[in-house]
Amino acid sequence: MIDLRSDTVTKPDEEMREAARTAAVGDDVYGEDPTVNELETRAAEAVGMEAALYVPSGTMGNQIAACVHTERGQEVLADRKSHVVKYELGGLAQHAGLQVRMLDADPRGAPTPEQVAAGYVEADLHRPGTGLLCLENTHNARGGLAIDPERIAAAAEAARERDVPVHLDGARVFNAATALDVPVTEITDHVDSVMFCLSKGLGAPVGSMLAGDEAFVERARRTRKLFGGGMRQAGIVAGPGLRALENVDDLATDHENARVLAAGLDDVDGLSVQEPETNIVLADVSGTGLDVEAVLDRLREREVLATQFGPTTVRFCTHRDVNRADVEAAVDRVAATLP
Repeated sequence: MIDLRSDTVTKPDEEMREAARTAAVGDDVYGEDPTVNELETRAAEAVGMEAALYVPSGTMGNQIAACVHTERGQEVLADRKSHVVKYELGGLAQHAGLQVRMLDADPRGAPTPEQVAAGYVEADLHRPGTGLLCLENTHNARGGLAIDPERIAAAAEAARERDVPVHLDGARVFNAATALDVPVTEITDHVDSVMFCLSKGLGAPVGSMLAGDEAFVERARRTRKLFGGGMRQAGIVAGPGLRALENVDDLATDHENARVLAAGLDDVDGLSVQEPETNIVLADVSGTGLDVEAVLDRLREREVLATQFGPTTVRFCTHRDVNRADVEAAVDRVAATLP
């Protein structure tokens, strides 16, 4: 089976399994797990922040950030297609008691300064005001687009001019930095907090990092406990996370495989493929005369897995567990299956 559903399906390699087996551990709620402590230090350094917190998932990291940055009832500015809006079960409302003011961001998914200004609400006797701007990079729902630092900076500056903090959902921010050929800090320097996943392209079995200044992370640690995310001998999963931080350079291979996949799929009759910037490939299947479910069923019969990503769109995602031969085989199987 060639599994192109997501980069979350990667399995820990032998070095990660060994790191888990040999990890020094302690009770992380007491701050006594040396492997977790090392991971948090290295993660903070990697994104240019003062401190970082290990969390079980990216969604938890985003939700913790929203709770820490805001007061209940405030509004959050976010792109209509962003992960925090579409894929986190209304967590901003459920966990933090926040309202979402959705923005129709530019086609690359970054709100313009003018949109931030227009969406901003000043607190007064009747209105709770704007408490947070959420950005995303890479932008999942828009096909893994890598948003350049200038767009991030412009949106963030418009928020900060109004004393609104900025959180970056950077689940795949290292993919963005790789695609743009810039240090990741050129992206993260413009925001107050950032979440990035260890369990996507970097290949760890579990976990994400939430980073910001020391005061932010201290509050985030308490909120993580409230959410049930306080772990005990977590070094067993943090060890592979440390190893995952060494896999950033491998992301370029995933991107190249995505380009090969996209080019091959675009040659298949009935498919229209968006040119990928990172490791996500979106294919419109409406030209095949089949609905998405039928396409996915046919691909599964040929042992290729993908996901529905809209009424007529299928998403393929390359990752470290598929190589060039797998990608080329997937193209051949798709071509033999459709229409």
